[in-house]
Amino acid sequence: MSGKIPATLIPGDGIGPEITAAVTRVLDALGAPFEWDLQQGGMAGIQSAGDPLPGALIDSIRRTKLALKGPLTTPVGGGFRSVNVRLREEFGLYANLRPVKTMVPGGRYEDIDLVLVRENIEGLYVAFEHFIQVGDDPHAVAISSGVNTHAEARRIVRFAFEYALAHGRKKVTVVHKANVLKALTGLFLQAGREIAKEYEGRIAMDDRIVDACAMQLVMNPWQFDVIVTTNLFGDILSDQMSGLVGGLGMAPGANIGEKAAIFEAVHGSAPDIAGKGIANPLALLLAAGLMLKHVERDDLASKLRTAIEQTLQVDNVRTADLGGKVSTADFAGAVIKRLA
Repeated sequence: MSGKIPATLIPGDGIGPEITAAVTRVLDALGAPFEWDLQQGGMAGIQSAGDPLPGALIDSIRRTKLALKGPLTTPVGGGFRSVNVRLREEFGLYANLRPVKTMVPGGRYEDIDLVLVRENIEGLYVAFEHFIQVGDDPHAVAISSGVNTHAEARRIVRFAFEYALAHGRKKVTVVHKANVLKALTGLFLQAGREIAKEYEGRIAMDDRIVDACAMQLVMNPWQFDVIVTTNLFGDILSDQMSGLVGGLGMAPGANIGEKAAIFEAVHGSAPDIAGKGIANPLALLLAAGLMLKHVERDDLASKLRTAIEQTLQVDNVRTADLGGKVSTADFAGAVIKRLA
């Protein structure tokens, strides 16, 4: 299979440009088919175009329908709204796929192999929020509304079951808070039970209340296989799951819709270590592997994962967050050597 595939490349903020440079070096050595259109977003977008989500970036993804994205800075408590959320809304990227797998042995947990499917455009992340003034305090009361629709809940649960079928998984766990949020997440659980009936005898289904799920992920994570849940719960649980295998530096993410897909490192822009050349590029590298699978280059994705595992496990080459000493660039070089 040959031919270039147009794709948007968004280096991002903080450590983003460093890890993106490392990842593109590895992808070039791998012979990945992507033809990059470089675009800026987040703080870099403000600096270059006066907008955290420049029109040129939107136009590029609309054209390529495919993007690899470094971390984008979102101000806490003020400033502009999350660019990540806006991108998901703009392109209808309803499914957030976050696989978590042990790659560095010797940690607290061994043989972790889990997948979280997170609904990506509804829930509390619609951010229908406002303040109510009481007396002279304009922020006396904060109100936020969540939105889940029956159609979207069914769509994301079906995505999880179809993923399980396609990847040889055995069970889907629907995570909710239907004991308290009876309408908002009760609807999600209802959709889960409806869709599960279509897969009886092929994929098992069970459900968990989110707080119980969080506890059980620490006590016995091996009881889970594929987890599907709402937006906020998925955000929290996916970070928790990444902690089972070494942290967010090991956590790739895929945002998938019917018209586009954006692949990303789940971690933030880490401005405290930006420019030091010590950031771990693994999350973005693994996201690139998901991107290769998405364009049906499983051969290259498998070759990349094998090279990464050999670099970590055989060569014992690791960045500081994984107990090693090598730089971002040297880690990329070690993976490239394994690809040769």
